[in-house]
Amino acid sequence: MNLAEKILAAHSGKPHVAPGEFISAKVDVVLANDITAPIAIREFRKLGVEKVFDPKKIVLVPDHFVPNKDIASAEQAKMLRDFAREQGVNFFECGQMGIEHVILHEKGLVVPGDLVVGADSHTCTYGALGAFATGMGSTDIGAAMATGDVWMKVPPTIKFVYHGKLPKYVGGKDLILYTIGQIGVDGALYAAMQFSGEAIDELSMEGRFTMANMAIEAGGKAGLFLADKKAVEYARNHSHRKPVVFEPDADAEYQAMHEYDVSKLEPQVALPHLPSNVRPVSQVGDISLDQVVIGSCTNGRFEDLQMAAGILKGKKVNSNLRCIIIPGSQQVYMDALRAGYIEAFIEAGCAVSTPTCGPCLGGHMGILAAGEKCLATTNRNFIGRMGSPRSEVYLAGPAVAAASAIAGKIVPPEI
Repeated sequence: MNLAEKILAAHSGKPHVAPGEFISAKVDVVLANDITAPIAIREFRKLGVEKVFDPKKIVLVPDHFVPNKDIASAEQAKMLRDFAREQGVNFFECGQMGIEHVILHEKGLVVPGDLVVGADSHTCTYGALGAFATGMGSTDIGAAMATGDVWMKVPPTIKFVYHGKLPKYVGGKDLILYTIGQIGVDGALYAAMQFSGEAIDELSMEGRFTMANMAIEAGGKAGLFLADKKAVEYARNHSHRKPVVFEPDADAEYQAMHEYDVSKLEPQVALPHLPSNVRPVSQVGDISLDQVVIGSCTNGRFEDLQMAAGILKGKKVNSNLRCIIIPGSQQVYMDALRAGYIEAFIEAGCAVSTPTCGPCLGGHMGILAAGEKCLATTNRNFIGRMGSPRSEVYLAGPAVAAASAIAGKIVPPEI
């Protein structure tokens, strides 16, 4: 069996599972946010169950419209808060919380070998730790909160191998954008994407979280990395739970394998209106910008802010645009503050926000008007994703975003 199959077999109590097989599996973590949890809670109530299966394994994170932007979002957050107090589940209040896919592993709630399900498509982030993590609908999550079980089909696995040493300014965001550009937004439809190769071995955990996060943008069911020394060390530094390391068998079968030499890869940019509409930054053309957003569950970690601050320090944001910086968690915010990055951002003319998903989904804290163009380190650029359906969203890593904020248009980070 390969990595995905081994994790799923272990959680379904079977000696062996194969792609296409339907299984019932026991979960280690059940996640929902302020948009998806209210639906899951209502479905949980319909089951007539009084208590969740295990409050320690359920996590509710209000992060999309928090701090609340209006009465409706305040009511949604209150519903989570009340349910969390009633059931004793993990809940992160405004001021302690961060973006869900940044804080779960930061707070040690996910470790290698876990099966994680969440009512959010980017739950696949935790595959960076060697966990099988996937998004599900709120009804499934309501049932999982009650039973601790999920029913699913075992996905096939596609193996991606990245050879070579990554050039300066090229990271996990560029690797995953390049990959999606090569295979398309349905290139890994309902498949587990397993990432490996010498470039992956050298990639930081932050870069791995970014890649796993965007597996869904290729249609993936999960994005997986082997739980190597970096992943195990990360888990031990953040969690009291014991990691369980699964290794794929040497004769494991894969639906397909893609190999790339990334030693000369440029920073990548996804143009409107698909994450697969990818070009090297040098081939993007002359595109002026109205807004730059650096943050989100894809690129709101310390390493991302470090990269952006290194470029923005001592410079000024172009007077024709606004640059919004959103740390992924309170811990990231504090670490960046202590490192002097927040000061560098503010002196450059950036707006620095409390952790929130806000602008990524067109919620708040950075909505686009008709005709505006935004370069963001977020994960999606569909029509109307960040506001007006007549706006445009371009995707890139923090280096390109920071350099472009200074130039007023999309440029390589060397400029």
